[in-house]
Amino acid sequence: MLRMTEYIRNTLEGKKPKAFEGVILIWNLTNACNLHCKHCYSSANKDKEELSYEEAISLVHRLPEAGVKFTILSGGEPLLREDLFHIARLLKERGIRTYLSTNGILVKEHLKEIKECFDYVGISIDGKQEVHDLFRGKRGAFETSLEAIRMCLKEGIKVGLRFTLTPITAESLPFVFELAEKEGIPKVYISHLVYAGRGRKLSHLEKKDYRRWVEFIVHKAFEYVERGLPIDVVTGNNEADAVLLYREFARRHPELADKLYERLLKWGGNQAGVKLMNIDHRGNVKPDPFFFHSVGNVKEEDIVKIWQGNGLLGFLREKPRKLKGKCSNCGFVSICNGNSRARAYAVFGDYTEEDPACYL
Repeated sequence: MLRMTEYIRNTLEGKKPKAFEGVILIWNLTNACNLHCKHCYSSANKDKEELSYEEAISLVHRLPEAGVKFTILSGGEPLLREDLFHIARLLKERGIRTYLSTNGILVKEHLKEIKECFDYVGISIDGKQEVHDLFRGKRGAFETSLEAIRMCLKEGIKVGLRFTLTPITAESLPFVFELAEKEGIPKVYISHLVYAGRGRKLSHLEKKDYRRWVEFIVHKAFEYVERGLPIDVVTGNNEADAVLLYREFARRHPELADKLYERLLKWGGNQAGVKLMNIDHRGNVKPDPFFFHSVGNVKEEDIVKIWQGNGLLGFLREKPRKLKGKCSNCGFVSICNGNSRARAYAVFGDYTEEDPACYL
């Protein structure tokens, strides 16, 4: 994740950059879902083939040994899993911070437990009402999700808005920022499309338009810092965003450009298989949720041993990664770390190829 506003603000204030130590786990606890979203990387449905409660609890006890510091509990829709809060409480007892990624439909029914068990909640809003409802496959989904955000704000739960940038939703991006400002939502997270699951059926943005929308996001981040608005702008799944952020920062604050560059180097770009881990509902361990291949299964092997493995993980942990195409001689690979290897495989069938969604 690229924390744009935080990096701008901290650089301007002269704060020293710090590298994140530890592993962030995205754990898809279930594949069951109450929506049918066009971009869903897990092709969520009614599939109940998931880790048992005993298997999940056994895994939780091993996660600290694998270096896990943060866990994002996702799905499908994680609130459909009956033992979600038991798992979240145990994670917190083990010293692991807990984030909930939800579509918001069921938040009202579980507000008390969410407040007790989660440090942060991300709720999806993918545009204006008609766009969101079409994208999510359910009439009325927009109003329910927005009301869920409002309830979290009222209860003092740390909450943010999640938005996926696609050709269907792009024109709603200004609306989403306006909504955050109007409702006092303290975080806007923009996720770039990765070609996995149902997301493989979506067309991609034309490079010129794609870059224009990312520039819009970067400008909003600067605007919020300059106006002192308490809204964090974060993007994920396209680390080329860091290059546009750096270039705009260098234009506005040339005397501090080297400081931001140093911060971005510490950040490290794409962290799939390095500081980012995914475990899907069947127990498959992947470098991130979008990879087509797993590196092991927690039902068959200890998570610590899996995460210490070589092969695909060894390639991802090389610095710099040995890449092909335009990534092989790009001057910014030290910042983006080669971007999404899952997108490269989706298009070229080769994890070492260039990222087809790089708009630079």
